[in-house]
Amino acid sequence: MNTLYIECNMGAAGDMLLSALTELMPEPEEFIKKLNSARIPGVVYTMNKVSKCGITGTRIEVSVNGTVEDEHMHEHLHDKHHHHSGMYDIERIIDALNVSDRVKDDSMAVYKLIAEAESHAHGRPVGEIHFHEVGTMDAVADITGVCMALEALAPDRVLASPVHVGSGSVRCAHGILPVPAPATAYILRDVPIYGGSVNGELCTPTGAALLKYFAAGFGDMPVMRVKNTGYGMGHKDFDAANCVRVMLGETEDGRDRVAELRCNIDDMTGEAIGFVSGLLLEKGALDVYTAPIGMKKNRPGILLTCMCREADRAKMIGLIFKHTTTIGVREYICGRYVLDRTIRTARSNYGELRVKESKGWGVTKIKPEYDELERIAIEHDISLSDIEIKR
Repeated sequence: MNTLYIECNMGAAGDMLLSALTELMPEPEEFIKKLNSARIPGVVYTMNKVSKCGITGTRIEVSVNGTVEDEHMHEHLHDKHHHHSGMYDIERIIDALNVSDRVKDDSMAVYKLIAEAESHAHGRPVGEIHFHEVGTMDAVADITGVCMALEALAPDRVLASPVHVGSGSVRCAHGILPVPAPATAYILRDVPIYGGSVNGELCTPTGAALLKYFAAGFGDMPVMRVKNTGYGMGHKDFDAANCVRVMLGETEDGRDRVAELRCNIDDMTGEAIGFVSGLLLEKGALDVYTAPIGMKKNRPGILLTCMCREADRAKMIGLIFKHTTTIGVREYICGRYVLDRTIRTARSNYGELRVKESKGWGVTKIKPEYDELERIAIEHDISLSDIEIKR
């Protein structure tokens, strides 16, 4: 499986991620030309080689109408004398870009994560969240650039390390805030993060949103045969090399072990079995299903099967004993092969919707989430078959 691993030992910012991914391109200069052909208003990308702590990497500078800003500053310092853009303006800008629909969809999905986080941090509706004009175009450039890079590299899956967020405080328009900044902390919910001795903000909201959207998992680097490595350099200097490192290589297609827990039941109602099936799924089972069986003394019965991770089997067995009439549970440990799955936003003939994208073993499958199909069908009074996904 073609896997991209992102090492976030010094956090992540949009420009650092873009710079690192550009180093993986067969022809980085041609990719810079492609970035500049996206026609982001006022934006020009330039690529420079930079050394930190003896390591040479790339830093892509984004100038907006001739002005270059550090992402760590523009995401927090919103000058009230400049024009600000809301989400409607962002959508209009991205929709007009000279990029694929896939890049537009991914870019908007990342921006929505940022807007949702800012909304939560400031206690205001998403529609009232505004972004500084120069900062907006710089962030659009970083986000769109990363989405274009990942479209070009086309890894089967993206994984990332736990994220170093830094420590101390960061100055913004509203005062001095703790690191990670509230918006960053909100985006990184359920993502493994850590602080440390580095005093400063290492992970920005844009970097956090890009990781949250694209990474299928966070943890140690998997066993992989690395084909190419890229270093994206940050602006600040620390004792450690301030960079994001990305590695592209081959890993084994997904294989893991699961437990199948089974029991025969002949004295429970359908409603009661439905209850326990739903409960097991709610508590973390991978799948729960039933099949009709014939039991001793010619009694009709139900075979209840709960499939779960090995680490969850004790919990599932306890729930089965508590909520069913069985007095015995059989266990089977199975190997299984899985496709890597991510949820992303896609376009349909009736607007945006969430889809599940599964990759691996040389195949890619895209399937809309049923709840999304149901919502669109009800809103537009159409059948499910009328909804078409735009590839």
